[in-house]
Amino acid sequence: MTTRRRERFIVGHLAWLLVSLVALSALDALTYELYFVVGLIGFLVVVELTAPIAVTPAWRRRLRWLIAVGLLVFGYVVVKRILAILPPGVL
Repeated sequence: MTTRRRERFIVGHLAWLLVSLVALSALDALTYELYFVVGLIGFLVVVELTAPIAVTPAWRRRLRWLIAVGLLVFGYVVVKRILAILPPGVL
């Protein structure tokens, strides 16, 4: 039972990554940063959609570390974009 849920989680996330890659390429907006952000959003959505109701398996508890690292990198990307937008001399 757990293996099937884990496979469903992996297939869902890989499908999201593939669709987002094709969509960003079609829109000519494919950058590493944007692909990471869209992939992180998809990861968080898939984590919530596949969450079990009663018991949390050990492999799902380890996803918290991936989420924390992903949010830290997301914060870095946001700060980098904000600094790129600000005119020189503001900071």
